Amino acid sequence: MLKSFILNKYLGKTFLMIVLTTSAIFFCLGCVINIFEETNFFKDYTNVGIEVPILMTLLFVPSMFYKMFPFVMLISGIWFFLKIRKTDEIIAIKVSGLSNFSVILVPSFLAIILGILFITSLNPITSFLVKKYETIKGGYEKDKEYLAAITENGIWIKEKNYEKNNLIRSSNLQDSFLMNLTIYEFDQDNNFQRRVEAKSADISSSEWILNNVTILDNEGKSIDENIEKLIYKSTYDLMKIRTLYSNLDTISFWNLDNEIKLLEERGYSTREVRAKFQRSLAFPFFLLSMVFLSAVFTLGIKLKESSWIYVFVAIIGSVVIFYFNDFSAALGKTEKLPVTLSVWMSIVIIFLFSSVGLIHANQR
Repeated sequence: MLKSFILNKYLGKTFLMIVLTTSAIFFCLGCVINIFEETNFFKDYTNVGIEVPILMTLLFVPSMFYKMFPFVMLISGIWFFLKIRKTDEIIAIKVSGLSNFSVILVPSFLAIILGILFITSLNPITSFLVKKYETIKGGYEKDKEYLAAITENGIWIKEKNYEKNNLIRSSNLQDSFLMNLTIYEFDQDNNFQRRVEAKSADISSSEWILNNVTILDNEGKSIDENIEKLIYKSTYDLMKIRTLYSNLDTISFWNLDNEIKLLEERGYSTREVRAKFQRSLAFPFFLLSMVFLSAVFTLGIKLKESSWIYVFVAIIGSVVIFYFNDFSAALGKTEKLPVTLSVWMSIVIIFLFSSVGLIHANQR
């Protein structure tokens, strides 16, 4: 029992050090790549120094690293299993009475723990940083004529329409209608001109049909009442409105449930948010599947003189997996598959593939 504990402690420590090293490499690469993009974005702003692109990079890269972490786990697993094979540690472990499957258990357990920590602790931090990133970068955006958001106070849309700046508010979306619509019209100098109120607006096309319209001046006095129909030309239509919500990376795991309820109340599609919720629940198992896959490509295959061919094959396999993961997610977004099935399908397939390889590896 003591010998098993010491071996497991050694394996766990070695695996975590490899994960930490791989993470540092990927994080630094992400910073180098992103800082060039941020510098290119701010190149036309003469009053912006290098500290702003650096700050934006530090705000954005943690979220990018979070998305890349399954790939980090795959590379770390390959590195770990190749290490214990090349140094013949795997032989000493077998002599002590442990099988190949026992060796896989330690990194598998750590993968699940890391996945839970990422979702419950790191994800809220990266969401906050991305939100801060968008706020700062939004202040430098040259084209801010169009903006839309969903809040607890309703649906808000800002757009430039025929040399006017319009701010539109609606209580909710019902089928193809925006309900309780109010359009605040401003001139180019942002001076308030008039307010248009409608009971509903058919937004099936970009030419909205406003129903039961009342027009008021800038002092709140009625200009025209009981207008049965009124045409309003917008840059938004039903399709754009239904898929309209903020960057999902700004929503932490703990707020996803509230976001789903808010979107349902406003009449919006919740498929992408529910898909993100399912991906968050599946994240620890996705990391676990990456560990299993790395074990299949190392412990399950006879090691030859050049072992890096297996690393190459594993990387190609991971690319295929990520594309398949995106494909299954797309099927969920387009309602070809239920959201839950589209998220979990790729993970289940990886587990089925890995289980066959692990059975073979355990018999070696």
